[in-house]
Amino acid sequence: MKLSQRTGGLANWSIQHPIAVIMLSITVLIIGLFSFDRLNINLLPEIIYPDVRVRILESGTPTKIMEDKFTRQLEEQLAITEGAIRVESDTSQGRTAVNLIFDYGTDIDRALQDASARLDRAKRFLPVTVDPPIIYKRDPSQLPVMELVVSSSTRSSIELRSWVDYDFSKWFLNIKGVAAAEVGGGLVREIQIIVDQEKLASAGLTITDVKSLLQLENQSIPNGILYMNTHKISTRTEARFKSVEEISNLTLTIPSPNKAINKKQIKLSDVAEIIDAHQDEKLRVRLNQTPGIKLSLQKQPGANTIDVAERIQKQINWFKSQNLLPPDIQVEIVGDQSIYIKHALNNASYAALSGAILAMLVVYIFLRDFRRTLIIATAIPLALFITFLIMSLNNISLNIMSLGGIALGVGLLVDNTIVMLENISRHQVLGEPSDIAASIAAAEVASAVTASTTTNLVAVLPFLFIGGLIGLLFSELIITLSAAIISSLIVALTLIPALGAKLNSPVNQQKHSLFKSIQSFYKKALKLCLPYSLVFITLFIGLLAFSIYQLNNAKDTFFPAMDEGNISIRLSTESGTRLDEFDKTLQRVEQLVIQQDDVASTFVISGGFIYGRSQYESSNSGSITVQLKPLFERNNISSKLWIKKINKQIQSLQLIGYKVRIRVKGVRGINTSSGDDDFSLRIQGPDISILSQIAETIIDKIKVIPALENLKHTYESQSNELVININRQRAADLNIKAEEIGKTLRLALAGQIASQYLEQDREFDIR
Repeated sequence: MKLSQRTGGLANWSIQHPIAVIMLSITVLIIGLFSFDRLNINLLPEIIYPDVRVRILESGTPTKIMEDKFTRQLEEQLAITEGAIRVESDTSQGRTAVNLIFDYGTDIDRALQDASARLDRAKRFLPVTVDPPIIYKRDPSQLPVMELVVSSSTRSSIELRSWVDYDFSKWFLNIKGVAAAEVGGGLVREIQIIVDQEKLASAGLTITDVKSLLQLENQSIPNGILYMNTHKISTRTEARFKSVEEISNLTLTIPSPNKAINKKQIKLSDVAEIIDAHQDEKLRVRLNQTPGIKLSLQKQPGANTIDVAERIQKQINWFKSQNLLPPDIQVEIVGDQSIYIKHALNNASYAALSGAILAMLVVYIFLRDFRRTLIIATAIPLALFITFLIMSLNNISLNIMSLGGIALGVGLLVDNTIVMLENISRHQVLGEPSDIAASIAAAEVASAVTASTTTNLVAVLPFLFIGGLIGLLFSELIITLSAAIISSLIVALTLIPALGAKLNSPVNQQKHSLFKSIQSFYKKALKLCLPYSLVFITLFIGLLAFSIYQLNNAKDTFFPAMDEGNISIRLSTESGTRLDEFDKTLQRVEQLVIQQDDVASTFVISGGFIYGRSQYESSNSGSITVQLKPLFERNNISSKLWIKKINKQIQSLQLIGYKVRIRVKGVRGINTSSGDDDFSLRIQGPDISILSQIAETIIDKIKVIPALENLKHTYESQSNELVININRQRAADLNIKAEEIGKTLRLALAGQIASQYLEQDREFDIR
């Protein structure tokens, strides 16, 4: 008893209060279970890159005008954003992109607010655009959680786009966790007024007269309240167009120099053709060669990706089971983040579970006692649930990094418990009473267990202070691993002594014969080695040097290669190529790819790209996203080998003037550079033509390096434009200003939205 009294600390208290320890453990298990259920599930930790991006889209505007009127203004105003260390811009036809780069660790939400205020100030100097400027932070969690392609065997592209825009997309907005449903692609309905310039001029009218007529006549005007004896009622003048025919019958008044003469009137249809058509087709979407509409579904911040994806899938299945989807409509999923998350989490969970089972097996081999092995097995879930509780308190989600920390921690979980239980068992074998043996054993190893745990903790904690992208990625792994280490110490000092003290049965003596055999073999090995200590020290130093050499020559990769069978094929050709001409070539490649036995599906965007509702139009570029069949269904051919095979076949098509770039798509949301490339080089200078020549020279010199592929530079595709120079003297003679000429040409070539045509709850442009 004197020995028992001399031992103290948490372990001795646990031995003396086993019921309290067990109840506390059950409480922790229940709280940990609830914490586990509340953890979000994502592919990656919360990574918000220190970037704020601004985009302006103005279809058809030449690059030079986009740079002069938009890019330069944005650069000047946004450059003074607090904390910005670099401003990058990219200008192309109809598109301006300005990126603000900050240091890692910057409060990006505050930076976004500051940049938004600067953007509002810049709007005073910017021309009025159809779509307002877009500003956002570079956050992978804002990527669509699921992407669908909707196609129809009978509906026109206009009808399909309208149905998806106004009906189908709205069905998903009430799903818990869904933030937005964004539609892209297809043909958007539009009422077009095709004016006959000669007839209009002969009537003494201008296009401006037609535009004013449409705006003045298509209105719904509030008139105020009409008061009656006992009631009151609001009034309005309803003059919105109810049909396309009503637009045709609008009356234009021909101006007359003599006010005494009655002015003549003509119908709009006399000088113009009014057609119910669509906006110019600038982009096409296809799934397995079938035209369709892309629908992107974005989750709310903090929502569980897997839960949201499952709710969406369940909703689609419910639509089909209730026959709510028209028979001609086909809905296919072309992007689902939850698939990759499930695969990654299943693999990590399998690794953690396998590690736990193997640890139990090793414990049983050495202890040869089922009940003592069961104590260790009980300690593992308790330590894990303590870890889940700490994760929940720190707002850490279940992702490949945090699960990696748990998988690493499983081995550490049993270390402390094995040391504690083994020492207790050793004292019990010596014949000491169980409680006293447990107290003495716990006192002997408590400080050693604490010291070894602290050593492990100190070894990993400095990684929390790593900055940059590595710090964002690995911080949750380190926190989770540290939580697992702390949990193992708590369990080893509380539950293990409390349960181990209650085991009165002697430990299996076979275990000690095994230990004696191991000890005997170790003694013999030491006797053989000690006379040759210098030889073994030299051998050790040689192995250490060889390891360092191997480490220095090992291949460095930021993220391991993943083969999910997702391939990206991008085609581009000379700027100015019409969409129809480019799409013919893209269809040849698409046909070749879909004929491959290894291909499960192809998703094509021809004429640019779509990101949510925003779509960038470039008639000379397009992409094919290829999803290969599972690895075992394609004879274990890796994605890289498949790329080499298809590359040779594409080269046989002899696509003169076209550039084809093929790559394996990596983890979505992880970017080690400002783009999707692994390596990028920035060249700066005042002369664009010289910069372009330098870039071409560099590409020619480095393209011989086998490890490099898909080489390109930003000025290899330059837009062509037709410049109209004004004869100012002739224009002055005719009393025509440059602004009038420019606006007239734009109206004639691109048209102008004059008003909106309302049909039920749907609004379409009148151009």
